[in-house]
Amino acid sequence: MLGADWGAKVAEASKVFRPSGPGPFPVALILHGCGGKTPFLEAYARVAVEAGWAAVVVDSFAPRGISPLRAKLTVCTGTALQGLKRSADIFAMLAWLEDQPWADPERVFLAGWSHGGWAIMDGYAIGAQAARATGIVDADPLKLRARVRGALLVYPYAAYPSLTSSRGWGAAPESTTTPKVFSVVGGRDQVVGWKYPQRALERLKRDGLAVDTAFYPDATHAFDDDRANDPRAKYRPDLFAQTQGYFAQALAVVRAD
Repeated sequence: MLGADWGAKVAEASKVFRPSGPGPFPVALILHGCGGKTPFLEAYARVAVEAGWAAVVVDSFAPRGISPLRAKLTVCTGTALQGLKRSADIFAMLAWLEDQPWADPERVFLAGWSHGGWAIMDGYAIGAQAARATGIVDADPLKLRARVRGALLVYPYAAYPSLTSSRGWGAAPESTTTPKVFSVVGGRDQVVGWKYPQRALERLKRDGLAVDTAFYPDATHAFDDDRANDPRAKYRPDLFAQTQGYFAQALAVVRAD
C-alpha cells in the first residue's frame, strides 16, 4: 500500500490539534500504547499546541479493526501488531502530512508511549528494509531521517523482539540527520522494566545519537494515565505534569535547531 493511502485511513481515525492561524506548523505525531488512543494523550497534544506545534494523536487500532478488548488480548501480549509492523503508521503519516496545508512536513517530532515507543524505535532500526517490513511500498527511511527532528520515548517497550538494542538505528547518511532522543523511564515499571529501555538508549548513545533520559525511580508503567486499567500502574499526577514539561522542553530544543 502507498503511504499516503494508508496515512489517510489512519488520519481519519486520529485526532488533530492545531494552533490558531493558517500555519504551516511543525507537527508532533503522538503514538499511543497497546491500550489504544486513551484520553490522557490529549493533554500532551495540548502541550504541543501551546509550544506552537500541531499535534496528531494517531489511532493505530481503529483503521485495523482492533477493538480495545482485542488489543488487550493480542497487541499487549505481543501476538499481534508488533512494533515493527506498526511503524508503517509513521511512514504513512509522514506521507499524509505532505498534503496538509496546515503542516510543515519537514519538521516533525515523534512521541510514543510504551508500544508506541517500540514502533518509533523499530521504524528507525529497520533501515533500508522498511518497505518490506511494513508493507508501505514507498516507506522511505531517508525521509524519516530528514524530516523527524526529535523523538520522545515514554516507558518504551525495548525487549525482544524490539530491534534497537541489537541493531541500533544505523549510521545516518551525510545528507540527513539523526533525531535528538528524549526518554522517560520508570524505576518501578513492571510492564516493560527499566533495564531494557536503558539498554536500548545506551546503544543509541554508543552510536553517537544525542540521548537525554528522565529517570523516575518511583514511577510505574502508565504513571501518567489516570484511566489505566493495569493493576501494576499507579497514577502520579505530579510526574504527569513533570513529563508534560519535559515534552515542552524537548519541542523547544528541536524547534530551535
